[in-house]
Amino acid sequence: MKLGYFFEVGSGVWLDMLVNVRRFLFLLPVALIPLMFDGCTRTAVPSVMETRAIAAQQMQEANLARQEMELIPPPSKTRYMAVKSLTVWENPYLTVQGAMVTLHVVLADANTSDLGTGGMLRPVGARRQVLNVRVGDLPTALNAVPKSAWPYGRVVAVEEAHDVPVSARPEVRRNVEAAIKMLNDIGVVVYEWNDNGRS
Repeated sequence: MKLGYFFEVGSGVWLDMLVNVRRFLFLLPVALIPLMFDGCTRTAVPSVMETRAIAAQQMQEANLARQEMELIPPPSKTRYMAVKSLTVWENPYLTVQGAMVTLHVVLADANTSDLGTGGMLRPVGARRQVLNVRVGDLPTALNAVPKSAWPYGRVVAVEEAHDVPVSARPEVRRNVEAAIKMLNDIGVVVYEWNDNGRS
């Protein structure tokens, strides 16, 4: 009996609390909406000091990439100018697309003998690696390529992607120019490859 009395007396209190909670829950989203829109309208603008710090860091990374690339010997023009097709190109080469760059690398053959070279037991395709990178990450990706994968020296062939829609061609061309500038900044010779062969 005493327990039932408690629920009868307490039910009025519980009912009042439920009504207050419902009011609060209804008002909570209304109170948070201005805060959500206020946070979305402001964009962080870097200060002059932050911009200078970012530029200094990028310059330092470019200098470090240049120093690492200098460990690779200068390009041998007689060797890479004789190449007629990218399928037999042995140095790294780039295929530039709209949003990324594809880095093609042929790793050096670990077996130094000429026996079976390019045959079924030692295919060139097994040593070929393909990596998609952003244009900004290109120096880091090239520095990760082993020195033995640069038989022509410090030269990279660059080609535009094939079958690019007409609307995307300006973006691809801008990326080609950005990649060429970045390669020149780190001391790599660029050998621009066209659809009909060498440039």
